[in-house]
Amino acid sequence: MNPLIVNLGERSYPVFIGARAMQYLSSALESVGSGQVFVVSNPTVAPLYLPAVKTMLGNRLHGTFLMPDGEQYKTLATYTEALNAVMESGLHRDGIILALGGGVVGDLAGFVAATFQRGVRFLQVPTTLLAQVDSSVGGKTAVNHALGKNMIGAFHQPNAVVIDTTTLETLPERELKAGLAEVIKYGVIEDANFFTWLEQNMPALLQRDPEALRYAIEVSCSIKARIVSADEREQGVRALLNYGHTFGHVIESYAGYGNWLHGEAVAAGMVIASHLASAMQWCDVSDYRRIKALVEAAGLPTSAPNMQWQDWQAGLYRDKKVQNGLVRFVLPTAIGCAAITEQPIAPELLQASVAHQ
Repeated sequence: MNPLIVNLGERSYPVFIGARAMQYLSSALESVGSGQVFVVSNPTVAPLYLPAVKTMLGNRLHGTFLMPDGEQYKTLATYTEALNAVMESGLHRDGIILALGGGVVGDLAGFVAATFQRGVRFLQVPTTLLAQVDSSVGGKTAVNHALGKNMIGAFHQPNAVVIDTTTLETLPERELKAGLAEVIKYGVIEDANFFTWLEQNMPALLQRDPEALRYAIEVSCSIKARIVSADEREQGVRALLNYGHTFGHVIESYAGYGNWLHGEAVAAGMVIASHLASAMQWCDVSDYRRIKALVEAAGLPTSAPNMQWQDWQAGLYRDKKVQNGLVRFVLPTAIGCAAITEQPIAPELLQASVAHQ
């Protein structure tokens, strides 16, 4: 299997993608180097895949920690529990943290890897569609705070990523749909042809057609790898990957972490951002309608829960992308192209977009 490479000079790393790619875990570990491995997973994923991972690790397995399953557990308290388990295991600085699970597991395990002994090596084995196409690649690690999502974290690139598409066979339908939100994102911001392909192949993706899923994951990861390689620390073009997230994070925080899945909130956020872009005449209304229709076709929400304007204001101004007191939004300018706002937006346009149905 020829892996996709995230090109970051000396810190470049491979992304293995394919059916039964778990068998390439040994190859991934070889690229990472020697050292004992500590696995972070959760009670949902562990019974399905941890026994096989343990077998492949053999005597390199140093310990495991199972965090509770759910976004509401991506907290400093759980991070501390995980860190305690790593330290009690006696893992040394030449050790490796392996994340086996979805985006929550990957984010928390990555933050542990970023901070334990000032940073140790890290291996991602994502088992959900959302993690496979987004959070496992790029090096963002974090935990949530009651006042904002992913407000406590660090950039810490993995040393390898193993994406086994057969893990999606056991993924609940709601989680599958949530992952499709991030797939749609790539079509909107970067690749009009991919967006058209998604319009034509959404039924196949929802039916878990293996070839359709593999193609969607490969294209998504290729786009993200290219963007991360160009702008690792989100000083420029990488900010485009936040399309839908500024609004989506407010929804997640307001609803209570775990009540709306991350992908569901991002889906609604993308439609809101597209509505705003259309209202500002950044994109044609027909593009907004296509985006909303594709989100609907994926079985995802296209509007936010009933929220007061003051709730939106409080959440938006806590966003990590606020600069000089100005909320910066990623807005589509056409299918396959997006830009970042650099000027204030009239409150009435914002209110109309967040309240649209």
